[in-house]
Amino acid sequence: MLRAVATVWSRFLDGDGMSGLAGLLAGHPGSPGPGLYRWHATFDADELARRVGVAGWAYGHLGGVIETREQALTEIGVALGFAEHYGRNLDALWDSLRDLSAPTLLLWDHWGVLAYTEEAFFGRLLGLLRERAEHPEPADLPAFAVLLRGDGPDLGIPSLD
Repeated sequence: MLRAVATVWSRFLDGDGMSGLAGLLAGHPGSPGPGLYRWHATFDADELARRVGVAGWAYGHLGGVIETREQALTEIGVALGFAEHYGRNLDALWDSLRDLSAPTLLLWDHWGVLAYTEEAFFGRLLGLLRERAEHPEPADLPAFAVLLRGDGPDLGIPSLD
């Protein structure tokens, strides 16, 4: 089993050691913790889902272009498997994020479109995602991380590369 896990992670390793994502998923000491990050790797989303699953994390992917707040809230709910009664507003999103039952990684491709078309809403949405990832309350909530991949405005978000 250990050999299989090492093989799965071999593509996440860079020349200097463990990549940021591999370290985050493995809980490697000295690696970045759960949070909101820019990520520039070109891994196929389906292959990434498989590898994230091997690490024991749940995975959601926003792969299409999202242009409106309604579309964003709906697609996040679908990607993370929220209950049918999910209310598709920021309060309901917060509640649903707090109800995640396993460590969860959300990969958001093409995030920059919403950042440009719904700037104020996008700022509030990122704040909520960051708060859940970096300051879970209560502290025993499962880990949550968001990777923003693709072009978008410079918002001072740290890179996980």
